[in-house]
This record gives sequence, structure tokens and C-alpha cells, in this order.
Amino acid sequence: MSTVLINFTESIDEGDNPVGGVRRLTAAALLLGLVAAACGSGGSSGSSGSSGPVTLRLGYFPNVTHATALVGVSKGIFATDLGSKVTLKTSTFNAGPAAVEAIFSGAIDATYVGPNPAINAFQKSHGTAIRIIAGATSGGAALVVKPSINSAADLKGRKLASPQLGNTQDVALRAWLKRQGLNTDPQGGGDVSILPQENAQTLETFKGGQIDGAWVPEPWASRLVLEGKGKVLVDEGTLWPGGKYITTELIVRTAFLKAHPDAVERLLKGHVEATKYVNEHPAEAQQAANALIGQITGKPLSGAVITAAWKNLTFTNDPLASTLRKEASDAEAVGLLQKVDLTGIIDVKTLNTVLGSAGETAVKA
Repeated sequence: MSTVLINFTESIDEGDNPVGGVRRLTAAALLLGLVAAACGSGGSSGSSGSSGPVTLRLGYFPNVTHATALVGVSKGIFATDLGSKVTLKTSTFNAGPAAVEAIFSGAIDATYVGPNPAINAFQKSHGTAIRIIAGATSGGAALVVKPSINSAADLKGRKLASPQLGNTQDVALRAWLKRQGLNTDPQGGGDVSILPQENAQTLETFKGGQIDGAWVPEPWASRLVLEGKGKVLVDEGTLWPGGKYITTELIVRTAFLKAHPDAVERLLKGHVEATKYVNEHPAEAQQAANALIGQITGKPLSGAVITAAWKNLTFTNDPLASTLRKEASDAEAVGLLQKVDLTGIIDVKTLNTVLGSAGETAVKA
């Protein structure tokens, strides 16, 4: 059985609609993508099986929360570790749901993404479509508001933004508001109106006064503070034990993992090396990540923004499995996810093999 392939632009400016035609995927295309995943199709453009040449199509965002991917691509770490038999092809996205749609359609094989879209993909496909194979980033998300707003009560009747309906920050915002006694709905109604917007648009609408705040990942939280003159009302780290919560992780199509385990192991080798580089060479990593952000979006971040954003992030191979249940529970509580059994969503066997070879500590599933 073959997957339905949708053409995606390989590098998308964040000011554009995420992945061009992604939002226009029909229900039929998504359904066929899910059926293909369930049937175990390992099809990959240019692929001729695990022993022959393989094209690995990798997605990521031009955000500093995806620094591991940015550094792995820009420094050539992934390309080197994938070797001569695996060709790397990359695509960029603005938010998790768009990346997951690309996974469902078979347009990409693996992607860096937030936990809620990964959980949603697992639930929608009845546990067949994806596996989380590594963590990437912890922390780095916040609710930034106008200086006149001092509490949750001040948000009633206000307009807030999130990157996309159902993405990790959107769920975090809705769940936090619910705990404060403020209701929302997916249509933008309720006590607080939530408007899903691309992050670049959110910065402009915040500056222009069309919205009162936004729950966004870095570097957008720092940009709203430094460029938009906002203030942090909620640092998401304060809502988690020890301040640890997964912001970005690496997922793979289950079919691709089964068809090309060697290619996935090589990808994870590059991931581990890129994570080590980011942690051991922060100045160089910031420079490399920012250069690629500038190449993709047309404008690099200011030094002040990337420095401020970087200090709020922890780069880790650990998918922080224990936090996933709360992520799912929050999405269920706000009506964006049906009750889901997460058994099998995380597969770190290959990651732990790679970590062992590198002399690093294994992670838990």
C-alpha cells in the first residue's frame, strides 16, 4: 500500500502560511495517510529498502526551541552521520499540527515537534502512525501580556494568541486558563478569546494592540518582551516539578522506523552529537542556529533576543516520558483530545544504543 504524497515547499518563511498547502490537505488525504501508516508502508522518496539508498525527509521549525535540529542541519552533523547511503531532505514548519499532517500524508519521515501534536497523532492513528524516539528541548514557553495585565482575572474578555489550535502552547494556555476558572472554546469564544496565529503575525498584532498577549515558545516570548514591550505573566516552567517539561522532541513515522532502522539509528547518532554540540559550545550553537533561522525566515534574530531566549532552554536527549501523561490530560480537559492510552508512544531502544556507544547515560521510556 502506498501513501498519498503532497508536495511541500522545502523551506517556508514563518511569515507565510505553514507549509503552504498543508492547511489544504483534504480529509481523504489524511485518512489515506493514516491507512498507509497503519499498513506499515515504509515508502520514502528515493528509497529502495534498508540495504539500499534511502531518502530521509526531516522536518523542524525555525525556532530556537529546535536548536538541536538547526545546529544538526547547519553544521552538517546529520548529513555526516547519515552517511552516503542516506540522503537528507529537510522541510520547515511553523507549528506542530502542520508537521503532523505532513507525517500523516507521508510527505516527511521524521520531525521535531512538540508533545501535544505527537500525542494527537498517536491517538488519531490508534497508536500506529508515530513513535517518539528522543527528546530535544525542555522549557522555553511563556504567557506574555500587556504591562497593564497583572493577574488571570484581568484576562477575562481579552484576546490572546497561540501558534496553532491544538499545538503544545495552545493546550498549555487553555489548560492554565481553565484552572483559573476561565473557559475557552476552539472557535475563539468563551471568557478569553484565543486566536491561533503564526508567531511572526502574533508579534505584529501584539505590537499593534489587536491582541492582549500570547502563550508562545522561544524566541517569540523574548521578542514579545523586548520588541513588543510586554511582560511575562506565566513562565510555564513554574507549572512543572523542577521546571522540567518537554517542549520539543523527535518523532518518526512508525513505518519508516520499521523499514529503515539503520537510517533512524544514524539520524539519532546525529541528534545526540548535535545535542552535545549545543550544550558544549553554546556561543557557536547560537550563531549557527541564528544563521539558519535568518536563511529560512529572511531575518536573523537580534543578539539580545537569542541570548535572552537561550537561557530559558535546556537541551536534552531525554523525552521526559513522565510529563507526557499530564500533557495528554491537559488536552483532554480542554476538549482537544479524546482519552488516550499512551502505551508504546515512546521508543528509546535505538536512542539508548546510540547513547551507550557515545558513553552517555540511557534515558527512560
